[in-house]
Amino acid sequence: MSGLNASLGYFAAVLLFAAAVRALLKKWPRLGFVLEFASSFALVACRLEVQTIVEVGEWAVGLGSDVTLTVLFAVLLAHGAVCGGATGNPALAVLKLLQLEASVLHTVLAVAAQFLGAHLALHVAAYYWSLELTDMHMIKTLMWSECSTSLLVSPLQGFITECFCTLVFHLVLLNLQRRSALIRVPLIAVLLTFLSHIAKGFTSAHMNPSLSYGLTFHCPGFTFWEYAAVYWLGSLTGAVLSVLLYTGHIPKIFSRNLLYFQKMRVRGPKGDKGEAKKKMFPYCWREGGQQKNQNQDREGQTGAWMHYLFRPQGAPETTKLKFLVVT
Repeated sequence: MSGLNASLGYFAAVLLFAAAVRALLKKWPRLGFVLEFASSFALVACRLEVQTIVEVGEWAVGLGSDVTLTVLFAVLLAHGAVCGGATGNPALAVLKLLQLEASVLHTVLAVAAQFLGAHLALHVAAYYWSLELTDMHMIKTLMWSECSTSLLVSPLQGFITECFCTLVFHLVLLNLQRRSALIRVPLIAVLLTFLSHIAKGFTSAHMNPSLSYGLTFHCPGFTFWEYAAVYWLGSLTGAVLSVLLYTGHIPKIFSRNLLYFQKMRVRGPKGDKGEAKKKMFPYCWREGGQQKNQNQDREGQTGAWMHYLFRPQGAPETTKLKFLVVT
């Protein structure tokens, strides 16, 4: 458990760094890409340590799978609470561009900052492991050059798995985007933990290009372009499909709705309301179209209702009141 205590201290230090950057940049929203850098750095640095607990801790320290899943959920929950709107996910940055919520320049800066944060997290985690604070970290240092890849299937199967998991994740995220953070953040953390667990034997469902770059691109087994096709192209394809299925179109590319048809409500002109009132209460108006005085009008309305309610059986249809719904 001493190894786990060291990992918890490492998590706390990394998340405190991200929280400090967010507090410093709160007054300068134009520097949001710097917050994306801190968010990506914190996410990749923490997930590298979680990966170490999963790969080494389960057999070297005796940690069960329930402990590793709990640690993963706690890290994702803390990251979502600390970083807020900064996700550290290039796929989400591209989606904001496609939904006309961000400019091209802001998107390019955000994506570059996210990959830079992931690259820096690699070096920071390697230095932390080299300190060999625990036996688990000593073993991880020896295994660093021969790490095990997260891609355990063929590139085609990996692309399909990553695309499907990303599609599910972004559809849920789009439905929760207007919910309170108290509801959204825990649900997203649960979903990410669940998808990562069920896809453990395939791609581990990173669903984040910068995260996959930090976790598995440096591991042998596949080429850079095979990793890119699975984790970058698969994630972006699933994200774009989620927007298309959720809204029916991609605003940045075309505005026409290709999947869903919207019903239009047509309101009649205001001038027709007077005629509608005449049809609703035909007995309140004379044949010449002139309105009766106020007393006669009330008597006419009362007489019309009484005549309608107590009309003899078999009365002609012309004595019935006609109603017209006006919107």
